[in-house]
Parts: sequence; C-alpha cells; structure tokens
Amino acid sequence: MKALFAACVLAAATVTVSADDTKLGTGVSLKDATPIKALIETPGDYVGKTIRVDGVATAVCESMGCWMAVAADDDKDAKTVRLKVEDGVIVFPVSAKGKKVSAEGVFEEIAPKDEHGAEAASEHAKSDAKASKKYQIKATGAIIK
Repeated sequence: MKALFAACVLAAATVTVSADDTKLGTGVSLKDATPIKALIETPGDYVGKTIRVDGVATAVCESMGCWMAVAADDDKDAKTVRLKVEDGVIVFPVSAKGKKVSAEGVFEEIAPKDEHGAEAASEHAKSDAKASKKYQIKATGAIIK
C-alpha cells in the first residue's frame, strides 16, 4: 500500500507531457520554475543547484544541437539563459527556435575553455554585454511544446 501511495505521489509531481510535446533526455520533473530574470540578476544564488526554467527558445546550435538559448518571452531583446547538453546525448532540434520550452539541469558558470562557449557567446553578448562571467544550465532534460 505504501508503494502504491508513493507511486501516486511521484506521478502527480511530474510534469505532464502531451502527445504533441517533444521530450528530450530525462524530461522535466521539478514542479516549480526559476525565473530567468532571477538567474541573470543573482546567478551566484543558483550555481550548483538543479533548477527548472520555462521560456521560449531564441537560438539553437545549428551544427550539433548542443545548446539552446531560452528567454522568458519571445521579445527579441529579452535576456537569455543558455542550456548546454552533453554532445550526442541530447540534441536540440533547430526547429525548436520560437517554441515554448521547459528545461531542467544544474546551473553552472561556463568554463573559460568551453569549446562551444564561443559559439554561444554571441547570444549572451546580445543578452547582457556587461556581464563578466557567463552561466549556463547543464541540461539533463527538456520538453519542447
């Protein structure tokens, strides 16, 4: 009986994915999203924490699908957060650009030698030209709607 109750609680806590949604990796299990604005304003509060973000995909790596930029809304001037995945494990489709996205992973500072960081730097530069440190979410899963 306890196992059945635990299974019901776990099922209720997960995000519902409709047939039209695309689930990547482990999907999204956290119920509450962290506002992208909070990540940009106080990134140190979130480094090392597993978080969820919801927003609109504004850019996707066109060569390998290894990163995606997500903004809180589809305003072209909105600040973005970068989702980075392990190459080949999850591939963000270029068709995700402009679609709603929920993603989950660990928020981290971008390492100076990140070979894909240069590609994404232009997106971050548009987002916040004054930032001296860059951050990203090492995504373990996402849902594209």
